[in-house]
Amino acid sequence: MNFLLETLRLGLTNLRLHLLRSTLTSLGIILGVAAVILMVSIGEGNKLAAIRDIQSLGARNIIIRSQNPPEERSTGKQQAFWIAKKYGLLDADLLRIQEFIPDAVDIVPVKTVGSDVSYGSKRTTSQTFGTLPELKRALNLEVQPGGRYLVPADIDQRSRVAVIGNSIAEQFFPLHNPIGKQLRIDERIVTVVGVLKPIGLSGGAGGALVGRDLNLDVHIPLTTAELEFSDIYTRRMSGSFAREEVRFTEIYVTTESPEDVIPTAERVRRIIAIDHEEREDVVIIVPWELLENVKRTTFAMNILLTAIAAISLLVGGIGIMNIMLASVIERTREIGIRRALGATRRHIVSQFLVETGTLSAVGGILGILLGVSLSMAVSHVLPWVLELGSIQRLIDVDISFEAQITGWSIIVSFLVASMTGVIFGIYPAMLASRQDPIEALRHE
Repeated sequence: MNFLLETLRLGLTNLRLHLLRSTLTSLGIILGVAAVILMVSIGEGNKLAAIRDIQSLGARNIIIRSQNPPEERSTGKQQAFWIAKKYGLLDADLLRIQEFIPDAVDIVPVKTVGSDVSYGSKRTTSQTFGTLPELKRALNLEVQPGGRYLVPADIDQRSRVAVIGNSIAEQFFPLHNPIGKQLRIDERIVTVVGVLKPIGLSGGAGGALVGRDLNLDVHIPLTTAELEFSDIYTRRMSGSFAREEVRFTEIYVTTESPEDVIPTAERVRRIIAIDHEEREDVVIIVPWELLENVKRTTFAMNILLTAIAAISLLVGGIGIMNIMLASVIERTREIGIRRALGATRRHIVSQFLVETGTLSAVGGILGILLGVSLSMAVSHVLPWVLELGSIQRLIDVDISFEAQITGWSIIVSFLVASMTGVIFGIYPAMLASRQDPIEALRHE
């Protein structure tokens, strides 16, 4: 025990006598550990954000969506004219799904209607959809206090009511309560009965799946949409007007549990393929499959980012070896005196390993503190930096960062840093222990 304490004391004393050199030597370890923690935190944070967006769509959902078939998509310049198209989901598709997937919790059709939504002099492009009350459960929608979502009575009575997204409420009613106000969808008037809580999908993975910002939605009863609007709606395009005939824009199928999603999705694909395989005018999106893909991709990216950041640890280890080799030459006479007084090779090796181990351990601790601090600051500071006018003028950025500190990255980076110091310190320690005592005493 006395031997260990004395060895530890000598090693720490030597590091303290050369404090600046010791600090610079451990700098590579500090930056390496901090880089590993920061990279993993950013990767994990972005993974969790993507997963949260996808789960907000309902991990138990299967989204069946009408899409413009490839052969009808315009590829060249057009003059101003009308384009008529008919494609997408039909009543027969909905009936087949209802018949052959009786174990589904919800089967919710969604129908696009209208071309404009207006209130007074304010107007915006329509994002109005006729749907059923079950959409609220399927998409995990929440309504702000004081309002309500669509109810079965609205469907039965073909009520002219609407539930609007948060952005529509802010755009049309910035200073007033929207409840009870009347919106105009094309030439039809509907009364606002509810406002959706903000939905954080815009620009995220969930927004990409939905294909739109749900905060701009206007939801009306499906029966009202069928009564007041036809299956044909007009959409403004660059230099032209597209007149599209679509029965249902989307159909949401909700399963009992996430484990049922994949087999149910296969059944849905077979049903849809009956009428749409050749036309390719329907696409099936399974958020649960994308969720698993996100997890696998992020895991691979975490490994890659960690490997890149670990290069700093390697550089730090090389720096420790370089300094300790120089220290061996510098302290040759000291080694000779210790050997002459009875110190064994084991004593010399232990002293040098204590020094390198201490350097790497202290560097690891400081790196952890730096990495955690940067991870906590990155989600707040980086967006602010990217919003600076000088940065916006140089590059067009729309990036969001979210850091999530993980315990395993801290533990692994610290252990690797400590091992790096010991491993890279073995050779200088062995070199010092092999010094001939007599030759060492003669060294100037």
